[in-house]
Amino acid sequence: MLQLKRDGDGVAGGGASPTLDLPTTPRLHRVDWLPARAKGIHLAERLLLIALVCDSVVIGGGLLLAFWLRFYTPIHSIGVPATVSLWDYEGYIVYGGCSLLGAMSYFKVYDRRCLLRFRRTGERMMKACAVWFVAFQAFLVMFRFPPAISRIYVAISAVVVTAGILGWRFGFHRFLQKSKAAENLRQRVLFVGWNEETQKMSDSFEADAVHPYQVAGCVPSPGSQFRLKPRVPVLGDYSDLPLIFRAQLIDMVLMSDVDCARGEVMGLAHVCEKAMVQFKIIPSYFQILSSGLQIESVSGVPVLGVSQLPLDVPANFLLKRVVDIIGAIVGLIISIPLVAIFGLLVYVESPGPILYRQRRMGLGGQTFDIIKIRSMRPDAESGTGARWAVKDDPRRLRVGAFMRAWNIDEVPQFWNVLMGEMSLVGPRPERPELIERFKEQIAHYNARHFAKPGITGWAQVKGLRGDTNLPERIRADLYYLENWNIFFDFQVMIMTFLNNRNAY
Repeated sequence: MLQLKRDGDGVAGGGASPTLDLPTTPRLHRVDWLPARAKGIHLAERLLLIALVCDSVVIGGGLLLAFWLRFYTPIHSIGVPATVSLWDYEGYIVYGGCSLLGAMSYFKVYDRRCLLRFRRTGERMMKACAVWFVAFQAFLVMFRFPPAISRIYVAISAVVVTAGILGWRFGFHRFLQKSKAAENLRQRVLFVGWNEETQKMSDSFEADAVHPYQVAGCVPSPGSQFRLKPRVPVLGDYSDLPLIFRAQLIDMVLMSDVDCARGEVMGLAHVCEKAMVQFKIIPSYFQILSSGLQIESVSGVPVLGVSQLPLDVPANFLLKRVVDIIGAIVGLIISIPLVAIFGLLVYVESPGPILYRQRRMGLGGQTFDIIKIRSMRPDAESGTGARWAVKDDPRRLRVGAFMRAWNIDEVPQFWNVLMGEMSLVGPRPERPELIERFKEQIAHYNARHFAKPGITGWAQVKGLRGDTNLPERIRADLYYLENWNIFFDFQVMIMTFLNNRNAY
């Protein structure tokens, strides 16, 4: 067990060697450093309170505006005419406002880490508003309080309130991002050890101007050297941690070296606890699907492992399937003229089959035949075998180049979606011949088969398709699997239409 000695603090640990004697320096009192670090916490609490109060005002104003729009403008004659006063709707407005605030709280809108991140806050608010709209409508239909509430009013309220809170929150977050308060809202992070994971995390903090974390520096692990050369300041030795905590106002310690002895890890956790610094370990043993990590009990012993991903939840899987079926039916109806026109152009340029079937691998490693409009010569792979298309691929037809640029050759895959072989959104399916090679070369490649493949996906809208950076594409696919929700799917579909054209 690691033993740590500090002047006047006694022993932080017990047992035998090794023993680390901290430098003898004048002891700093809590009043010298904890209030400075707590300044950001108190500021965040005040800002969240301001956000809550302003959200309440905007929601209340939105519900009142919706009442005026429904009953005091020309649309009052739509539906069943009704003569109601504001006092008749007083209970509905109060209930609607309180229930929406409750939904926003449930979806963690009022999280300190979201104060600088409008996108994350906006996503959570959209989820809360969608759930609130359905629940509000269902509650009122079930109990039918007098007077009966106008469903048109509920629909207008959902639109007005959602637009109102998103609009004001956008301005609020932009103001925070550009103000001096942003510095105090960020948590200062110290890395213990330095490897690929910490380097990637540090780079992500630097690349994101609104990230809620700021890297203060790093120190080596006890009794070991850095595995990579750190890209951040080295603040001292491991034995200097208590002094570094005070001098650098550290909020969080992230330990990346899990090869340390158990006693050393427990000793570091104890030092962090005494200094009221958060202690976390980067799960290097779980480099994939880390958001699915859960602690569960096996024969009374707690174990940590990948337990469940969002699409493993039956309700989520069913919701995605319903959206897929509706989208596939609509897509097939819309795509009939495209298939007819471009099929004719393909046949005129290169007589032969119009549709092209190709073996692909899907959910759980099962294979299926993907359907596309043929965009290459019939003998495109006769001499090379299975390989990816490349930019300016000489095997393409003239009309095929246009179709591939605008993804028109993919539209018959709505049939694959309807048959349950694919989804509207998901990792793009690859050919089994290529997968046999990729799974040996690219770490975690087969993890992308935990979900149905999609016509489009998060990697595709980020420009990672065809002959591009494969490891980055896999990371994008895994990010999608870990962070799936139905709004994420809609976001990808919208981005697909807005940025439809690809390189080849």
